[in-house]
Amino acid sequence: MFTRIDTKQPTEVEVEVQRIYRSLFPEGDRSLVPRAFGWATDCFLGNFAGFQAIDARYHDLEHTLQGTLCLARLLLGRAQAGAQPPLTRKMFELALLAILLHDTGYLKTTEDTEGTGAKYTPIHVDRSAQFAALLLGEKGYTAAEIKAVQNMIHCTGINVDLAKIEFGSELEKLVGFALGSADLLGQMAADDYVDKLPILFQEFEESARFNEGISSNVGIFASADELMRKTPLFYKFYVQKKINDDFLGQYKYLNHPYPDGPNWYIQKIEANLERLRRKLEQAPPAS
Repeated sequence: MFTRIDTKQPTEVEVEVQRIYRSLFPEGDRSLVPRAFGWATDCFLGNFAGFQAIDARYHDLEHTLQGTLCLARLLLGRAQAGAQPPLTRKMFELALLAILLHDTGYLKTTEDTEGTGAKYTPIHVDRSAQFAALLLGEKGYTAAEIKAVQNMIHCTGINVDLAKIEFGSELEKLVGFALGSADLLGQMAADDYVDKLPILFQEFEESARFNEGISSNVGIFASADELMRKTPLFYKFYVQKKINDDFLGQYKYLNHPYPDGPNWYIQKIEANLERLRRKLEQAPPAS
């Protein structure tokens, strides 16, 4: 139902997002999408002054691109469904910036030589919002636009109290909820999601070491095996509640045809979880 896009290739994702943007807003700025992708890739590759290239191995550039592609598809589906309030060009553009920058909080400053950016897991959302303000301020965005981007970034916090986010409008809130949904679905639907779970555990493990004695509100697991065994429960009791209740079912705009057709992302996640179950069944018992 969706064209297959290689999220390891930023240019492929950029071209597809540009296609979606132009289909929604033919009058839109043709340079906006390439410009936004250029800023984001520069940041992750270490080409933003004062910051190193990303060294977190799970929350890398591809992770961001997975969420970005999912969000663009979701917003297209929302617009095609005639959802209210209608999606504006400006809100699409701000949402694109928000999803591209939502994990820049894992970037280390140039003088930071200890560990990897994974150590910032407990505070990475706030750091991402701060980084977005720095970058977008340099690019000439207004305070109101930057605040909207920050609000949407905060929707990705695992334990965020959404009621405390001071959204500028109902549309901003709903697009923020779409972004939070895309962040979860994009990564869990990836072909290599199951294979990357041990890498996610390593990030959690480093964060726990670095933040010893600090309540991080991030799941601490004794081993990669434990994380993998609890991943189906994470999906059932956290992700499904989050996307259906907290985020008001925005993910359903990915159903094709809308509203009752299959949801490619949910199908991919369920297939990944089944693959994970089979892998765990075949694994030798943990000693």
